[in-house]
Amino acid sequence: MGKQLDKIRSIADYQFGKNVGKKLFPENVTFELSKRTGRIRFINLNGERLATLKPTDGLFSLSLKAAKHLIENIPETQGIITLKNDVSQYIAKGGDVFSVHVVQVDDEVHAKDEVIVVDENRQLLAVGRATLSAPEIRAFKTGVAVKVRHGTNCKD
Repeated sequence: MGKQLDKIRSIADYQFGKNVGKKLFPENVTFELSKRTGRIRFINLNGERLATLKPTDGLFSLSLKAAKHLIENIPETQGIITLKNDVSQYIAKGGDVFSVHVVQVDDEVHAKDEVIVVDENRQLLAVGRATLSAPEIRAFKTGVAVKVRHGTNCKD
């Protein structure tokens, strides 16, 4: 398990910032392996999913639980997009994020990156995938910036 834990922590460091992996994935995480390939597929903590290791690109898609842990406990986390408070309810229900509503975006965000969406009070709203890079999100006043996968008030 030590090698697997080191691997997922390294991926988290690459994806969300230096030293995030150790703080996100403690020693007692468990792994579910793909039945077909035998590779790590899901990372769980106390029976709850933290992240899915996507076979397509070898990176994580986060659960809301993991995203909440990151924004509340690891201030150096990268990949955060902050929105205007007035659209927070819509996004929390699973609506996509439009560039015009973005107040701040981390410089490290690229198109297709996993991102954490928060309001101006740093309250978690959603997790999803960026469709644009940080400079594009800042420059564009129309168009979808993030395809939301899970909103905090989704009924999925």
